Amino acid sequence: MALPACAAQALWPPRQPERGATACTTCPRRHSRVEAELAGSQPGSAAASVRQGPLRGVSRGFNSWLLQEEPRKASSSQAGAKRAPLFALLPRGRRRRMHDFRRRWDLGYLCRALLTRGLAALGHSLKHVLGAIFSKIFGPLASVGNMDEKSNKLLLALVMLFLFAVIVLQYVCPGTECQLLRLQAFSSPVPDPYRSEDESSARFVPRYNFSRGDLLRKVDFDIKGDDLIVFLHIQKTGGTTFGRHLVRNIQLEQPCECRVGQKKCTCHRPGKRETWLFSRFSTGWSCGLHADWTELTSCVPAVVDGKRDAKLRPARNFHYITILRDPVSRYLSEWRHVQRGATWKASLHVCDGRPPTSEELPSCYTGDDWSGCPLKEFMDCPYNLANNRQVRMLSDLTLVGCYNLSVMPEKQRNKVLLESAKSNLKHMAFFGLTEFQRKTQYLFEKTFNMNFISPFTQYNTTRASSVEINEEIQKRIEGLNFLDMELYSYAKDLFLQRYQFMRQKEHQEARRKRQEQRKFLKGRFLQTHYQSQGQGQNQNRSQSQNPNPNPNPHPRQNLTQTLIQNRTQSSSQKESQKESAGPEASEGNASNGTHDYLGSVEKWR
Repeated sequence: MALPACAAQALWPPRQPERGATACTTCPRRHSRVEAELAGSQPGSAAASVRQGPLRGVSRGFNSWLLQEEPRKASSSQAGAKRAPLFALLPRGRRRRMHDFRRRWDLGYLCRALLTRGLAALGHSLKHVLGAIFSKIFGPLASVGNMDEKSNKLLLALVMLFLFAVIVLQYVCPGTECQLLRLQAFSSPVPDPYRSEDESSARFVPRYNFSRGDLLRKVDFDIKGDDLIVFLHIQKTGGTTFGRHLVRNIQLEQPCECRVGQKKCTCHRPGKRETWLFSRFSTGWSCGLHADWTELTSCVPAVVDGKRDAKLRPARNFHYITILRDPVSRYLSEWRHVQRGATWKASLHVCDGRPPTSEELPSCYTGDDWSGCPLKEFMDCPYNLANNRQVRMLSDLTLVGCYNLSVMPEKQRNKVLLESAKSNLKHMAFFGLTEFQRKTQYLFEKTFNMNFISPFTQYNTTRASSVEINEEIQKRIEGLNFLDMELYSYAKDLFLQRYQFMRQKEHQEARRKRQEQRKFLKGRFLQTHYQSQGQGQNQNRSQSQNPNPNPNPHPRQNLTQTLIQNRTQSSSQKESQKESAGPEASEGNASNGTHDYLGSVEKWR
């Protein structure tokens, strides 16, 4: 089929018209092309720049003249303004093809297409690799034909199981600390937290002999009653951490109310507006800053029941508790605290109803505080209350004349103070050690029958551990705190013996419960065995009495059998009578008996 001349000419590249010649305008498409060519013949135009050569990336063997006719996108706004009317003169289909072709060769489009296809190919290859791995591992368990489908299902099941385990772990243990413990549980077996703490020896050899009453500390503390727990807080022994545990970390029917920004919490008994805890974080320093044993025993009853009449005061039990620490570490920690500006000037030191005088208790510094003091100056002060602080705060100072050092000789005074501190510590309801946080938690829970929500954390790195001292300074610190050293040795021995005693008692109770359960289960087994034997004997007796082996399977058959047995017995009796009566009578009676039996059976049916 022949094409029109105008259409045939449109298929060939446009020619440069001669000067002075008129353009052929017989075809509208050709007319638009001629206008475009005339516009492109002008120097500096966008169409003229297109004629310089084909687009980058298009070979000359291709119909590049189609591309040459399309005006390129101008880099400037002026070129774009010249190009827009020429591009608008083109037909709609041509413009669409030009736009598709330009988009196809766009660099960004090519990069996106390559990236998409590359990722698809990578996913396909990974699928085949995983399929091959699962086919090698689970080849004996799965058929070859369904390997890909089964491996994909297995992989999906493993992923879903992992996600479910993560969700359960987050629900059961949302805390970061607990998550770390769970991760450590997967990596290595968890040792017994009570076996060894802070690099202490697992085997303990007791040095002191304590009675069963000294080791068994179980307080019948009723939080709904009138008893009170009194916390004796010694400086730099970890008492602040333990005090926070008491108000924030105990499982209670009515927990303490702690508000943000306030140190004190409201710890009321269930159903009462009365506190069950006397400590820094519940009642504040009601008896003075860091009140000692002498101050608390005389102050707490007056503070708690001072507003009541003496006849209306309840008979309370005051359960004293405290925390002790290694004397050298505590001494260095107090020195660092004083070096930062702590003074504890608000401490009352009341004894026998009065505070000490300035002659009885001189000050070690002259300014407002003792900040920046070196360790040597801290140790050289003879009136420093940091020396043997734990013995002084746990003993009854009224036995030695309070702070008057002239009452008795120093050696006798030290002996009385140490024995008083040991006695008070032994008869306390509870005491813990900073170096054994988990054991401290365990003994408190067993003593007061109160459980903590989260476990205690053992911090092995403190400010005192960061202080590097030589052996000479350490021996001097031990000499300055020789009473505390002996008290701590006594307290550690008593603490570990109590712990071992409570653990052994717990194991014995668990063993006794297991034995009771075994006895109970054995008794139940023997009882069921004897009952089964008795039932078997009863069944044998009933079977011997009644030879019928199938009791009541069908009521009609049983009734028929009983009728037959009764009839045979009656017939045997009648036969014995017939022998004496004669043969004729016997035949008549037999026929009558048979008709009666059949009639009775038909009547039952």
